[in-house]
Amino acid sequence: MIPIDYLKYKSTLTTKKVEGKLHIFDPIRKKYLVSAPEEIVRQLVIQYLVDEKKYNINWMNVEKAFYVNDRLKRFDLLVYDRNMKPFLLVEMKAPKIKVNEDVLEQIAWYNLPIQAPYIMITNGIDTLCYRMNYDDQTFEKLLDIPLPE
Repeated sequence: MIPIDYLKYKSTLTTKKVEGKLHIFDPIRKKYLVSAPEEIVRQLVIQYLVDEKKYNINWMNVEKAFYVNDRLKRFDLLVYDRNMKPFLLVEMKAPKIKVNEDVLEQIAWYNLPIQAPYIMITNGIDTLCYRMNYDDQTFEKLLDIPLPE
């Protein structure tokens, strides 16, 4: 696991109440969304990537639809490199969902058509990141999140 304290970014999130429900601002989609546990994790991860790793927020896509074997899916977060090629595919889960082999299998499956060189899974508590090796059809666990290219 990569030790990341996402909660230190909680104060940077913009929230508001709408009809008694807490909403959180997504700077990528530029709109407020219902503050579900997975959405909070997503926004904390985005802040971490921008603030700590210096990822360009303009090179990020959230919740975009794509096809895997003729099945419509949605990724949680995809970061592109400076050439606008997929760089890091991130799968987020709510904190109560364990980051395990099932989640790793899900993101590896999602990454088949995307072909990002890095994949990351997190529930906001536990974070894992891998470098893909498409030639050998393997992946290597990393000790840190890669810097943007």
